[in-house]
Amino acid sequence: MYSTIKKISFVLLFSAISSLAVTAQNATLWKIDKAHTSVNFSIKHFFSAVTGKFTGFEGNVNFDPANLTASSVNFSIPVKSVNTDDSKRDNHLQSTDFFDAADYPNMTFTSSGFEKKSDKDYVVYGKLTIRNVSKDIALPFKITGEMEHPMMKGTIILGLASSFTINRNDYSVGSGNWASTMVVGDNVDININMELNRMK
Repeated sequence: MYSTIKKISFVLLFSAISSLAVTAQNATLWKIDKAHTSVNFSIKHFFSAVTGKFTGFEGNVNFDPANLTASSVNFSIPVKSVNTDDSKRDNHLQSTDFFDAADYPNMTFTSSGFEKKSDKDYVVYGKLTIRNVSKDIALPFKITGEMEHPMMKGTIILGLASSFTINRNDYSVGSGNWASTMVVGDNVDININMELNRMK
């Protein structure tokens, strides 16, 4: 009797693991089109907004609206790719006063789950890590379109857009006098426009 129960339990466990493995394989893998993807930010300097972008990024996007359980996102941005159209300011941002690129060269985001809000609107949950400080964060994003590429036969393109705000001091970006919000604001507005593609 015990042997039979043990065998049944093993079969059920194996079936559950196999089911999860199949589900994970079914999430659609998308390739980031870097030429048509941008990571932009804006932060107040006194009363004016200073804008910039990160020109370097790497990531893996597995996204399927019909299979959010198996969907996942991993994204990494080299701090040294910061560009505010002012080399002196860019070098300062990479220093220990702000990002400390020498000790913490990358910012990363790793997803933990997805939530559907509507046919076009979703939220991806995960951990954002900057300067070795990790915080749970919810990133809203919108599907801006999906279609077959008119000039690349057999290729599907997908557009995603995300806008959110983080507090730089939550991640220790701004040390000493620069932690103060008198000159540089606390909140950083981030806008990501992403174009993805996959084979049909």
